[in-house]
Amino acid sequence: MAYYITKLVITTLLIVLISEISKRSSLAGAILAAIPLVSILAMTWMYIDTSDSSSAVEFSNNIVWLIAPSMTLFIAFPILIKKGFSFYPSMLISILMTVFAYYSIIFLLGKLGIRS
Repeated sequence: MAYYITKLVITTLLIVLISEISKRSSLAGAILAAIPLVSILAMTWMYIDTSDSSSAVEFSNNIVWLIAPSMTLFIAFPILIKKGFSFYPSMLISILMTVFAYYSIIFLLGKLGIRS
C-alpha cells in the first residue's frame, strides 16, 4: 500500500508543480508539460512493478502511433478560443475531437494491418 501511495504522491506532485510553474511562466510550464513526464513515469512504474523492460517498450511503441492525434487538442483549443468560444466549451470540443482522432488512427492502423 505504501508503494501505491508513493506513486500517487510523486505523480500528483509533478502535475501540481507544472501547474504552479505555468502560473509564473507559461513557456517554462509548456516546456515541462511537453516533456512526456506521464509516459516516463508510467514506463518507470511498469519497470519497477515487473522488472521487465518489454512492457515499457511496447507502451512506448504504442505512444508513437498516438502522438499525431494528440496534437488535435493543442491545435483545436486555441482556434476555438480565438473564434469566441469560452474556455469550457472549447476544452470539451477539443477533447471530443481528440478522442475522435484517436479512434480514427486506431481504426486506420487496424485497416492497414498494423497491430500494436
